[in-house]
Amino acid sequence: MNLLTQINKEVDRLEGPIVVFGAGGFIGANLFRTILAKRNDVYAVTSKPFVPWRLDDLDQSRILQCDITKRAEVAHLFDEYRFRTIFDLAAYGAYAKQDNVERIYDTNVMGLLHLVEEASKYNIRAFIHAGSSSEYGLNCEAPDEEDTLMPNSHYSVTKVSAAYLIRYYGILKEMPVVNLRYYSIYGPYEEPDRLVPQLIQKGMQGGYPVLVQPDISRDFVYIDDAIWATLLAANAPMDEVRGRSINIASGAKTTLRAIVEEIRTLFGIEQAPEWGSMPNRKWDLKDWYGKATLAEKLLGWKNQTLLGPGLQQTREWQEKYSYPLYEKKLIQDKIRHKLTAVIACYKDAQAIPIMYQRLTATFKKINVDYEIIFVNDCSPDNTMEVLMPIVQQDDHVIAIEHSRNFGSQAAFLSGMEIATGDGVILLDGDLQDPPELIEDFCRVWEEGNDVVYGRRVKRDGNQRLAFFYKVFYRIFRGIAYVPIPLDAGDFSLMDRKVVDELIKLPETDQFLRGLRAWVGFKQVGVDYVRPERMFGVTTNNWRKNIGWARKAIFSFSFVPLELLTYLGGFLTVLSFIAIIAQIIAYFVLPGIPHGITTIVVLILFFGGLNMLGIALIGEYQGKILEEAKKRPKFIRKNIYTKK
Repeated sequence: MNLLTQINKEVDRLEGPIVVFGAGGFIGANLFRTILAKRNDVYAVTSKPFVPWRLDDLDQSRILQCDITKRAEVAHLFDEYRFRTIFDLAAYGAYAKQDNVERIYDTNVMGLLHLVEEASKYNIRAFIHAGSSSEYGLNCEAPDEEDTLMPNSHYSVTKVSAAYLIRYYGILKEMPVVNLRYYSIYGPYEEPDRLVPQLIQKGMQGGYPVLVQPDISRDFVYIDDAIWATLLAANAPMDEVRGRSINIASGAKTTLRAIVEEIRTLFGIEQAPEWGSMPNRKWDLKDWYGKATLAEKLLGWKNQTLLGPGLQQTREWQEKYSYPLYEKKLIQDKIRHKLTAVIACYKDAQAIPIMYQRLTATFKKINVDYEIIFVNDCSPDNTMEVLMPIVQQDDHVIAIEHSRNFGSQAAFLSGMEIATGDGVILLDGDLQDPPELIEDFCRVWEEGNDVVYGRRVKRDGNQRLAFFYKVFYRIFRGIAYVPIPLDAGDFSLMDRKVVDELIKLPETDQFLRGLRAWVGFKQVGVDYVRPERMFGVTTNNWRKNIGWARKAIFSFSFVPLELLTYLGGFLTVLSFIAIIAQIIAYFVLPGIPHGITTIVVLILFFGGLNMLGIALIGEYQGKILEEAKKRPKFIRKNIYTKK
């Protein structure tokens, strides 16, 4: 039975649903692609805010995003999918360029802890963790699984910790968990700057990469053999393997000289290699190879692919696929973030295609991954007819349709709830918030600010209305109990942690620009000139603007109530003075005429004052009543994505 047949046999035996954490990496991507070729109940999980280059040609509905260092995200994933077979290939720190020490520990130790803890709540069949031969560290010459571990790096320390964590959960808690210590795995989709891809790439050009000394040795295992071992572990009798660490090694001590000779033969290179053209790296150990005793005994696994055939298969793959894929990798390596734009649409059908084009151009210019969420707040025009072709042609675009008009604040929240970006941008659909300003927002955000809002230093159009806006913002800032930015609307870029806090707020009647200030964090404004609406006329009128002002004031200020208190106290004192004055006048100046006019004026004055007080109190009571009802902020009729 050949290796591919044995792999397919093990894939068929897996109990689903199946998940591969760290599926964007080298081994994870190969494992996921192998299972997906035969099963439709497997999911890839990546921490990237975009689809990694190794997976971007696959069905993206099978690719999930989750940061395993965040327990809540892991819990949500397990609760939704109820995985039975779990492969944990997530790791950080294996490569020299991955040198963030805190992230090494967060990913390799805390991330694994989160996965195992959440998995323990469900009836799982198997949990296979990707360990590393680095766990042996300085004791790296053909160690048995029970030999002394001598870690020699932060990465090594975390992998040792992970191995003991697996042992604890497997033996003492009787969970079906296994740790596989992979040696030097190579093959398709490996990082292009690694030894084997570099040897093949330079070999295709008739030469060699820079080389260290020829007597350094490694234990090379072809990727298909590693995948086979991983599948065997998932299907093994767990009573025999749980809590174990098992070496996945060929057992062959292959020197750099030997692998270079294989490459020289494979490509027919005449010239001899130049040894020592690169100095030995400080972490390089001379001999690093293993023994797969337990793999053969417990899993029935033994390395099948010899080095020569393995290099040939890798060569064939690189000649066919490596260039376009590595080009994608170079592009993705420059991507730092994923941004989500949420656009509230009401009577904006004409503006939507232009908004889409300008947003797309801006996101591509600043080199970020992105998604665009249009929220149709039950617009009476043909908004959905305009949106659907855009959604169907671009998988970056999502359209939400509300059951009725809930208002722009609800529309923004509706989009924010499903947004997956590291940062979320709010824009009105009428193009008065220029998408090109996002470039400045992103730059200021990357400087360490959590909220970047647009500050309208000037408004085109009706200058009388612009004047009243400016006056209102200054009054509002003066009476609000939180520092409200001047001349700032909803147009802003908010960090993920800010968005998460806003979504959690229970208020039904939300005023986002006020809540954005209330949650705090580091906030800064970016000046811009707000243009006129590109199409149609504004949906705001004086009545709506006054409504916005009332919403703002009664949501973030108690000054109206305080004024009533002060005015009531003042009038009480004044009434006492008036009573005393009246008594004195009665005895001292008995001839002064008394008329009904004074009484009428006083009654009207105090009656009007009472009505005003009742009205102000009623505004606050109305907000209390609205919050007490606990109605949903919005109702989504449909969510549309590319099929």
